[in-house]
Amino acid sequence: MIALLLAVAAPQAIGIHQRWGAFRDEGPTRCYAISRPVQGKVGAPFASVATWPGARVRGQLHVRLSRPKAARAGVVLAIGERRFDLTAGRIDAWSPDVATDRAIVAAMRGGRSMSIESVAANGAAFVDVYALSGAATAIDAAALACL
Repeated sequence: MIALLLAVAAPQAIGIHQRWGAFRDEGPTRCYAISRPVQGKVGAPFASVATWPGARVRGQLHVRLSRPKAARAGVVLAIGERRFDLTAGRIDAWSPDVATDRAIVAAMRGGRSMSIESVAANGAAFVDVYALSGAATAIDAAALACL
């Protein structure tokens, strides 16, 4: 019985594209490209770009930070020369709006790496760095899986 529940709840792998994976979940249906930071981090940090067809959401960024951030600290995503201020909770961050999601995904397609910068609850600055090789292919594969 537990094996059946786990099989139903487990995401379906669409493909692995270098440092990025593409997956599909049901209930509600969502498809996403996801990656971990280049260097091992504490906790389970990740960056993802998701499509939620039932909510008419496409290309939505979500980042799990490698550590809880300070209460008043901002979170900045950087790709090359581009900088994007993210909306953040204690451990998660998102793009503030659809236009910024689109700009971030476009920058990811042409970038080599992206970094997420903030200040941890203990006052120390931290940076989570992601390689973008395979990101565009994984984002496209995930979007196609949710058509």
